[in-house]
Amino acid sequence: VQLQASGGGLVQAGGSLRLSCAASGRSLVTYVVGWFRQAPGKEREFVASISRNGGGTKSADSVKGRFTISRDNAKNTVYLQMNTLKPEDTAVYYCAAGYASGVYSYAPFTYGYWGQGTQVTVSS
Repeated sequence: VQLQASGGGLVQAGGSLRLSCAASGRSLVTYVVGWFRQAPGKEREFVASISRNGGGTKSADSVKGRFTISRDNAKNTVYLQMNTLKPEDTAVYYCAAGYASGVYSYAPFTYGYWGQGTQVTVSS
């Protein structure tokens, strides 16, 4: 499966963005999908994940209540709605597809497919 992340950009603190992760080559319904981010000089960190049918989601404490992950399997796309953005949310955001669910979806190594990343910059 090939993943294409999009929707990043420059936004002021307090603003919103919606990222999209579009899949091609195979149906996304067979995969758990996660969003990760990596800021300059930092390790890649887990942001959120969603189960195959969309019934289960996980999110990092740093984004709880602000970011929402969702999926539309008919469109083969997963979304990350980001509200109340903060300067510390600035990073390259990546979507990934894998098979591990629940707490195992927090770990990057459980994902076998990655998109190319989309830059999110939040100005203060």
